[in-house]
Amino acid sequence: MSNNSNKRRLYRDAKEETRKQVKIETPDTETPSDLEISLPKKRFYRQRAHSNPFSDHALNYPINSDSMDWKQLYPQNYPNYQVEIADIGCGYGGLMIQLGPEFPNSLILGMEIRQQVTQYVEDRILALRQMNKDKDYKYGNIQVLRGNSMKFLPNFFKRGQLSKMFFCFPDPHFKQRKHKARIITNTLLSEYAYILKEGGVIYTITDVEDLHLWMVKHLDSHPLFERLSKEWEQQDKCVEIMYNSTEEGKKVERNNGSKWIACYKRLPNPDDTE
Repeated sequence: MSNNSNKRRLYRDAKEETRKQVKIETPDTETPSDLEISLPKKRFYRQRAHSNPFSDHALNYPINSDSMDWKQLYPQNYPNYQVEIADIGCGYGGLMIQLGPEFPNSLILGMEIRQQVTQYVEDRILALRQMNKDKDYKYGNIQVLRGNSMKFLPNFFKRGQLSKMFFCFPDPHFKQRKHKARIITNTLLSEYAYILKEGGVIYTITDVEDLHLWMVKHLDSHPLFERLSKEWEQQDKCVEIMYNSTEEGKKVERNNGSKWIACYKRLPNPDDTE
């Protein structure tokens, strides 16, 4: 067998192993207390950095927000089975894992379009739940869902359901002809305004200044959003977590890059102020 064939076989075997929801390493003298649960390894979940949101990804969506059963995603008992915080394009889940303990009574959902990345986050959350099953906080309030956030968000969320939406290091789509695929546009902002409650916040962060200016321009021009001050950002815990916790953000820091932040508050509907 050639070296290349052997490498491919080893890779397939390793990939098959990661399909198990949790990897359990068992010592020679196995007892229940000896079982060690480890977090999944990213190298077994390789996928392209970006995905075309206009492609047919053969995804399933609920008929409407009333048919979305959040109990299927969250194992612990909460007073209200409705997601309140959404990480749009959650990547490898770093933000959710840090937000979870800060908001233990809120359900947090990450939405990710890439299949392998979604599987990694699912396995990571399950491992964390197993590792913390005897602790007060068990990561039961975070979950990931594979979906295209540019399509049918109101099918998942009711009007005014969310209190926070995060857009962390979204695909910049550098070419001008691809700007229509950016996650912040006038049309999409109207959808976000529909599912975000009055006073709710949109958080954005990117290492691409052009994209930052694009997002600021569109959010500034939308009548239902108002930019929050730098002073507000400096005292907000979510901004601190967003700045430091995402895998992409950590990579930017390692490369001595810059990060641009803009946060916007959802304003009342014009009819509500009359």
